[in-house]
Amino acid sequence: MKLLKVKTARFSQVVANCGEPKVYTLWQKPSADRHLQTQLKNNRVMTILKSESETDFGIAGFKERKDARYLIFPKSLNRFTDKRIVGIDWALVRE
Repeated sequence: MKLLKVKTARFSQVVANCGEPKVYTLWQKPSADRHLQTQLKNNRVMTILKSESETDFGIAGFKERKDARYLIFPKSLNRFTDKRIVGIDWALVRE
């Protein structure tokens, strides 16, 4: 059995490269949310999920889940696509 090696990046690295994110709350369906759609086109959205061990991790892009939280960054997250973002430091997030 071959294990897939998931590339990771530290959250502090993402913030250093892409700026300080803001928490984004969905108040309507994502497809109807024009602001969210613009941010998705510009690759500025990160989805924060909980792992099996209850730790937070992020993925660049939008995954609609009941327990997910979303961050919007000032710059594109392109360089972090296909990486698992670890070490989420909520002190680096603007409210």
